[in-house]
Amino acid sequence: MSTFILEVGSEELPSRFLPVEQRFLKERFEATLREAHLQFGEVCVYVTPRRACVEITELASVQEEREETVQGPPKRIAFDADGNPTKALEGFLRTQSLSLQDLYEEETSKGVYLAAKRRVGGAAATDILAACIPDILHGIPFAKQMRWGSHSLAYARPVHWIVALFDTDVVPFSFGPVESGRQTYGHRIHGPGPFTIPSAADYFGILETSCRVTLDGTKRQSLIREEGERLAKAVHGSILWKDSLLTEVEGLCEHPVPLLGSFDPAYLDVPKEVLLTSMESHQKSFGVADENGALLPYFLTVLNIAPQDLDLVRKGWERVLHARLEDARFFWKEDLQSSFDSWLSKLDAVIFIGPLGSMGEKTKRLEALSAWLCDTLGLEGRDGLSKADFARSGRLSKADLVSGMVGEFDTLQGVMGGIYAEKMGEKPLVAKALREQYLPQGPDSPLPESFSGAVLAIADKADTLAGCFGLNKIPSGTADPFALRRCALGIIRIAEAFSFSCPISGVMERAFELYGDRPWKNGREKVIPLLLDFFRGRLENHLVSKGHGVVVTQAVLAAGFDNIPDTVARVEALSHFAEGAEYVPSVQVLKRIANIMQKERGTETSVTGTLFEDPSEKALFDAVEGLSSLRSSQDYASVLASLSTLRPVVDTFFENVMVLCEDKKVRANRLALLRSIHTLYSRVADFSALQI
Repeated sequence: MSTFILEVGSEELPSRFLPVEQRFLKERFEATLREAHLQFGEVCVYVTPRRACVEITELASVQEEREETVQGPPKRIAFDADGNPTKALEGFLRTQSLSLQDLYEEETSKGVYLAAKRRVGGAAATDILAACIPDILHGIPFAKQMRWGSHSLAYARPVHWIVALFDTDVVPFSFGPVESGRQTYGHRIHGPGPFTIPSAADYFGILETSCRVTLDGTKRQSLIREEGERLAKAVHGSILWKDSLLTEVEGLCEHPVPLLGSFDPAYLDVPKEVLLTSMESHQKSFGVADENGALLPYFLTVLNIAPQDLDLVRKGWERVLHARLEDARFFWKEDLQSSFDSWLSKLDAVIFIGPLGSMGEKTKRLEALSAWLCDTLGLEGRDGLSKADFARSGRLSKADLVSGMVGEFDTLQGVMGGIYAEKMGEKPLVAKALREQYLPQGPDSPLPESFSGAVLAIADKADTLAGCFGLNKIPSGTADPFALRRCALGIIRIAEAFSFSCPISGVMERAFELYGDRPWKNGREKVIPLLLDFFRGRLENHLVSKGHGVVVTQAVLAAGFDNIPDTVARVEALSHFAEGAEYVPSVQVLKRIANIMQKERGTETSVTGTLFEDPSEKALFDAVEGLSSLRSSQDYASVLASLSTLRPVVDTFFENVMVLCEDKKVRANRLALLRSIHTLYSRVADFSALQI
């Protein structure tokens, strides 16, 4: 078994390209080797801004040999009336490099066919790799690609060198203008090279010592964390690590050198969120906090070089950050001299979405919708908030968009609204609602913590959804410019977490009504069904992502999904029930009843005891009456558990009586009895949709 090393060297790639490149190369090489029947141990992929490396261990030198059957044309069309091969057979023999002597007859379900056995495989691994690598590299799904010089090759950045070694041998191929070889280049300053790599086994050692490159991204992150914490400890602090920023910073360097800088403590009067945003977004640096979480006047940045004069470099970073923090302090002071009233008046000049009017109009809709949600959900007095407080949150929600701070740091929208609300005397939970209005921002991101924040977040998302669907701006494929899928999922997650049982249809109808007359492309009669269908898809994806089966989830949704917490409870109950021994026989019985109900759409709902002709009818009636307490129960686990005692009684009923008998009254009575069972359990799911 051998080791193969591939290194593609290029000009610096953006950090955001690296995770996609790393994941794609690993998946494609593994799939390609399996398809080629080449035995291998493990495929490891390492990426830096200047190189992508693929290491394949325990790689077989030759492809597995195997025998396979090749099926040809049917015997009836393979020969003409004189017994000579037809063009169909000749074409098959030519394509497969076979002769007539290689063929035999094979009986299939479609008749007799001609077939042959042949040996395949045995190709050299180097030949297979040389043929497939260019295609794999061409297929990397970079967000953007470029061409350079007179070359037709498209890649994320110009490619300068390629190393391809199978043990000591070069695997020869070309990728655009570059030929593979054994020459690599190191860090631009500390080990520029070029360096010749004798064998695949020497690659990692040369890269670490001569090239001065830390190839493994996980190791680069560990180095940054360890050295960063050591530097922070010296000033009695700890680093405020942000995983997404750490991944980005690690992807910007091949030779990470953490550097601790400082800034004027006077800037600590500016809110912590502003300072961190300035450090993280603009300078790719981390904040430093004391043991109580308070920000210290220090920051950690990461260099891609070990400079000769570290103090000089530190002063340069501090000078740049000083300018950023000075801007932040200026906007902070200016904004504090303004007011929500002045900002609200400016919102009328800020467009929301074309025909949907201004942000000022949106806040008035959110004011009304938040108050309506407070009434509908019975939240008056919850956490000490009145209906007017919920409405106030909606009205102030977008005011910070015209503040100087959000104009400079747009990622702080909502956050600054909450901070300014606290400073300007609004109730704490109104301020918290402003902070939380954009949550959640993804499937795994944090949810609002307060009822006021949850209500405002739902109102904001519902308003956007209703307006966009009214304009027929509905997501299609991967296109979702207004993040409507995220809006719908956010409403679902909030409703689930806070047990908000208000029907989604009611929320969307009220949100649509608040727009009044608009140049709609979809009127109310069309937009609400479209929205509900959209929510159904998001809810199904959400429930399946939590581990519930697709079939079970779809069966529950088919029984209704307007009430999100209730739907979640039904899916959880049915998923648990599906793991038990009673699931299959119970579902079979309920499917049988559902099918009868679908065919016999009568209106009989009452059961008359005097029409019973068999003891099994009375036994079933008594059993169903014994479950009367479950008819409106939301304890769906108990509803389903009751099937263990009811099912045998139903089985006996079906064995002893004919439901669709000739006597119309008896027939209607038996249908009414079955309908009472169907009504009880169809609240949980549409059991006819389950595949058993």
